Amino acid sequence: MSTTTARTVRSRDGTAIAFSRSGNGPPIISVDGALAYRSFNPAGAELASLLGPHFSVVTYDRRGRGESGDTQPYAPAREVEDLDALIAEVGGSAFVLAMSSGSAVALDAAAQGRAITKLALYEPSFVVDNTRPPIPTDYVKRLKDFVSRGHRGDAVEFFMTKAVEVPAAMVAQMRPSPMWPAMEAVAHTLAYDGETLGDSMSGKPLSKKRWGSVAVPTLVIDGDASPAWLRNAVQALTDLLPNAERRTLEGQTHDVDAKVLAPVLEEFFGRG
Repeated sequence: MSTTTARTVRSRDGTAIAFSRSGNGPPIISVDGALAYRSFNPAGAELASLLGPHFSVVTYDRRGRGESGDTQPYAPAREVEDLDALIAEVGGSAFVLAMSSGSAVALDAAAQGRAITKLALYEPSFVVDNTRPPIPTDYVKRLKDFVSRGHRGDAVEFFMTKAVEVPAAMVAQMRPSPMWPAMEAVAHTLAYDGETLGDSMSGKPLSKKRWGSVAVPTLVIDGDASPAWLRNAVQALTDLLPNAERRTLEGQTHDVDAKVLAPVLEEFFGRG
């Protein structure tokens, strides 16, 4: 019977990274996208449960979120070290699943030769062409400014409208919702996420120098109901990586159904 254990691991700089592990089998470490963390990601918990019969799934709070620490100063390299600490904790190598902007962390780790044996990425939130506007050049600076002035809600709204392209009227309707405080609680990490993404949302082709060396077997997944810019990014990344394949899920959007995604991951990670 599968059980869930919650604990912490120390990253290279001493930061405590909180994680949960459930299921039985080879380890899969799941890297969340922006704003998500263990207590604010029911879809991630459902996916871990669905994969549990065949894999040991590790979900964790990226630094600055949930129960993890937030040692300053922040740098994207620290997130790679966090993932590396989790890989060491589960035995020295692991499969890695990354969602949305979390893909940048996973790709950086793989490019640096961390012990990732297979990589699955769901809709990396990259902007690689003129299908949509790029994020503003001062995106990270403005996020930091909002947070420093105590305007966490405005930081979340800025992210929603400029990075995710949620209409402002819809964001206004979200502000009174019960989930809004949970997003405000980690609003300071939106700038972290922006720094990790670097220029991958600039509307320019992806950096071959940054990720072109990632040779581990990689599955890049998208939903056929997602916006063109996300689907174009999936194809661009598949073309860039030397050992990648693309899988498109019928009827799925960026908010993918765990019941649809789980069997695809099970087949990919379960291949010999």
